[in-house]
Amino acid sequence: MAPKWVSRWYRGAAIYGLAVLLPQYLQAPPPGAEAVAYGFIGTASVFQLVFWIIGGDPSRYRALMPVTVLEKLVFGVPVALLYAQGRAPAFLLPFGVIDLMLGLGFFLAWRATPRS
Repeated sequence: MAPKWVSRWYRGAAIYGLAVLLPQYLQAPPPGAEAVAYGFIGTASVFQLVFWIIGGDPSRYRALMPVTVLEKLVFGVPVALLYAQGRAPAFLLPFGVIDLMLGLGFFLAWRATPRS
């Protein structure tokens, strides 16, 4: 059985993610970037539902946990690198750092969850 914090970590990440992502549907993306912006928001929102499901039974869905680590890295790492190069706006950096912290938590959750 997974430690209780694993479930809370995944469920908390899901709530945070939806709270940050869904309001972006109300903002107008840059002209010509609508498909990319809405595609990102939609895909990332679906992953929040995956986090919620994993949080409901971490032991059962342990095999998906490494995928959730990758999901956090594919945003956090590019934001950090692009910011370091002066190619990403400063307002994105805290979100990238949060994703990296969540990814670390997902990795630790995976390690703490015993195989069924």
